[in-house]
Amino acid sequence: MDDRTREKLMGVSVATLATALYKRGLRNQVIQGVGPVGRKGRNMVGPAFTLRYMPAREDRNQLVEFRNPEHPQRVAIETCPPGHVLVMDSRKSAAAASAGDILITRLMMRGAAGVVTDGGFRDAMNIAEMEMPAYHTRPSSPTNLTLNEAIALDEPIGCGDAPVFPGDIIVGDDDSVIVIPHEIAGEIADEAVEMTAYEDFVIERVRAGETIIGLYPQTKDEHAAAFADWRKANNR
Repeated sequence: MDDRTREKLMGVSVATLATALYKRGLRNQVIQGVGPVGRKGRNMVGPAFTLRYMPAREDRNQLVEFRNPEHPQRVAIETCPPGHVLVMDSRKSAAAASAGDILITRLMMRGAAGVVTDGGFRDAMNIAEMEMPAYHTRPSSPTNLTLNEAIALDEPIGCGDAPVFPGDIIVGDDDSVIVIPHEIAGEIADEAVEMTAYEDFVIERVRAGETIIGLYPQTKDEHAAAFADWRKANNR
């Protein structure tokens, strides 16, 4: 992803991106059930680096496993590339945590753009205060070893029913998170910027008392002309 695409994606909402993807027949790109641990007032944008959990087998998932330097959860934290988003398939369950504040702090200090799980985080109150965006379903205190085994890195996963391929572009706002196939990220960013400009124009007109009929969606030439004038006046 180039800097131009990243900058554009920083300024558009997940809802707008979902509509742009829907126009291309992609209906299941929003990671369901996931929200920000703490709202940041800015977007999270970065390529996906993935970690997959599977159901734990008790003899393989004792606390001693965390002493293993090759434990996939620890390796994920130490190898997620700077600027990427760590996306974890936690089987849509927060019954055991995906990670806690120490690991997420290390991820942040290594330069990650963010972290997403369809499970939950331990010490969520601390993660919420971090500068790096983080998304989960709810706080979860039990260690991941209780129910999960970290099993695979940087391979296709499902997270909150959304397909995530390594390198797909992850965008999160203060509502939710969406996955953009990496090969169309640039054109989706361009379209979303255009959609956002028109939506801002619409909000202004609706607040002034305008009806949405013919305005949203735009079906009247008069609105197209008014939008063109608005863009010039607002340098949009």
